[in-house]
Amino acid sequence: MKVGFVSLGCAKNLVDTEVMLGLLDQGGYVITDQPEDAEVLIVNTCSFIDSAKEESISVILQMGDYKKHGKCRCLVVAGCLGQRYRDELLNELPEVDAILGTSAWGRIIEAIEAVQAGSRVLFIDEMTSIYDDKSPRIRTTPNYSAYIKIADGCSNCCSYCVIPRVRGNFRSRPIESVVAEAKNLVSRGVKEINLIAQDTTSYGRDRTGQSKLTELLRELVAIEGEFWIRLLYCYPNYFTDELIELIANEPKICKYIDLPLQHAHDDVLLAMNRRDSRQDIETLLKKIRSTIAGVAIRTTFIVGFPGETEEQFRSLRDFMAEQRFDHVGVFSYSQEEDTPAGAMTEQIPDEVRQARYHELMALQSQISESINRGLEGMTVRVLVEGQVEGETTLIGRSYREAPDVDGRVYIEGGADVARDVGCFVNAKIIQGFAYDLVAEPAEE
Repeated sequence: MKVGFVSLGCAKNLVDTEVMLGLLDQGGYVITDQPEDAEVLIVNTCSFIDSAKEESISVILQMGDYKKHGKCRCLVVAGCLGQRYRDELLNELPEVDAILGTSAWGRIIEAIEAVQAGSRVLFIDEMTSIYDDKSPRIRTTPNYSAYIKIADGCSNCCSYCVIPRVRGNFRSRPIESVVAEAKNLVSRGVKEINLIAQDTTSYGRDRTGQSKLTELLRELVAIEGEFWIRLLYCYPNYFTDELIELIANEPKICKYIDLPLQHAHDDVLLAMNRRDSRQDIETLLKKIRSTIAGVAIRTTFIVGFPGETEEQFRSLRDFMAEQRFDHVGVFSYSQEEDTPAGAMTEQIPDEVRQARYHELMALQSQISESINRGLEGMTVRVLVEGQVEGETTLIGRSYREAPDVDGRVYIEGGADVARDVGCFVNAKIIQGFAYDLVAEPAEE
């Protein structure tokens, strides 16, 4: 049977998709990227905020049309939306044949076989599972870049967030399992390993009571080969001095910190059930910048949180202007049911939230352009990802840009030096824009 897949949401969800693909391939199914040819269609969904839920529903309905106009005989909904809204999906979307919760990805073949036998199934397992290095997996990312999910779930319980409800408590993989997976990826030519979890710096605390991220990283950098390691979703909690020193001194670890902060006013942080104060955050940022030369810092902020006053928003805006982050993602607060914040009475009107969102994004665009102009003349190592069609310009990313969320480096004339996708080349930055950099080949 031919199986088609749509994976929505974050990279952590994508890893679950890749493991399901591996299980299906192992089970003799044929994977197709043509939904009209698929006899089974699987949508791995996201339900983090309203826009993600709307996208998931839209794609489910779109895939459902192939039951009428294509070859599809089985439509499976997997992931967060199914975990969170299982009953509503079954009752309101008759085209859905099976629902798999966030920990039921290992039962994908069982679900398809049950539907073939005439059943409509719902598999919502206890949220304790996580894949390991022995799990079959078909990567959908480019062959030179891969994600490794070192933990699943979250135990932080931020007041606006549904992740603990749909993903379960934080649970880490053993170090030896992560290292074995990384060795396999490097042996297959992977040049970029992106470590992900809902809260990367909490890695190992569920097992030992203390963060084991630095211990894991020391094992990973000892793997032979030319590759770099990128840390994503590093919450400020447990971002230790030891970790900062390791990032500063280890060439294989990108000098790139993804540090979700969410706000900068103490009263809002407290209402969000965040564990840091503004002073804590400023102290950490100062320590990171003074220790890690050339570090690039990405963060995320939420505007329009219930009760956020104009003064508190201005405090956040001033904080952004002072700190000058390299990359910032801004989210307009989404009121989610079954969360403490969703039940708060002082909900901010949508037009106010949107105005604050656009104001911060405009500010960040100015900051990013200023920072990127300041990089002109700097030589960076670039991971080549492609070539502009019909030109000799290469497209890639330096240590400063994470996949999918940040900008690109365009190396004019780079194809005269190297054409291989997935190789590293040196490039001298000649022009900086708000999101992208233009460079020229530099001596190796």
